[in-house]
Amino acid sequence: MKNINLVLFIASTITMSACQQEAARSDAYGNFEATTVLVSAEANGQLNAFPIEEGQEIKEGEFLGLVDTTLLHLQREQVRAQIGTLPAKLRNSLAEIEVLDRQQDNLERERDRVARLVAKKAATPKQLDDLNGELTVIKQRIQAVRSNTNTANGAILAEKQPMLAQIALLDEQIRRAYLYSPATGTILTKMAEPGEMVGIGSPLFRLGQLDTMRLRAYTTSNQLQNVSLGQNVEVLVDEGTEAYRQLSGTISWIADQAEFTPKTIQTKEDRVNLVYAFEVLVPNPDGKLKIGMPAEVNFVSSSPQATKQ
Repeated sequence: MKNINLVLFIASTITMSACQQEAARSDAYGNFEATTVLVSAEANGQLNAFPIEEGQEIKEGEFLGLVDTTLLHLQREQVRAQIGTLPAKLRNSLAEIEVLDRQQDNLERERDRVARLVAKKAATPKQLDDLNGELTVIKQRIQAVRSNTNTANGAILAEKQPMLAQIALLDEQIRRAYLYSPATGTILTKMAEPGEMVGIGSPLFRLGQLDTMRLRAYTTSNQLQNVSLGQNVEVLVDEGTEAYRQLSGTISWIADQAEFTPKTIQTKEDRVNLVYAFEVLVPNPDGKLKIGMPAEVNFVSSSPQATKQ
């Protein structure tokens, strides 16, 4: 009889212990992710300088490297030289107009003289008409020379605007050859080395923003009623073999559709259930949180930490 009671006591103890462990389970499980940026080249040429290393922390706007710009500089100087030759191409019609002006003055004096003679009936009206006709032709020639000169010079000067636009384009290409950090973060992967040929779109490095980590976790539909955007939650990260490190996070995203639990989640029974994904932003000032590190989430403060310890 004593043996039977002992067996029953042990069985009840195991059952109670299992229930306590089950009750101590966290509300959600997941892994840490980070916002990453793949930085690519924006110019074609040889990578002349690229003084970065994996694990290096960089600031937004920090100079990181340079793609060779020799050909671009030479092309820009060539266009500038072409602009410099434009004034020499301008047409100067002043000498031709001066000759025509003198002819006009002479004809006007002759016309006035003949007009006085006509008034005295010493010349015929036809002579006066002929002189007026020649004056009209001279004036038309002067106007034509000026118009043709303006048209020719306008066409020459019009060549300057496309050249200035070409210089602006070359300036922009030169600017893009200089590599600057698009954000503050840590170099996760370096994909090129100095001396290599790169092209527009060639990946150079991957930048991770590790100051704030994203914990992507999963919860059941029953627990979803306890989740809301902007909610502060408790995040537990393994510390040693028995203890938890307790952190605070804020829910930033909740999925609107259910999915099957990822294989990384706890038991086989859990993995075949439908769950909802959500993300928690967790500050990482000391850099101890790493990409892929597992963590647990409690929507209401509980005692798994004490249980593990």
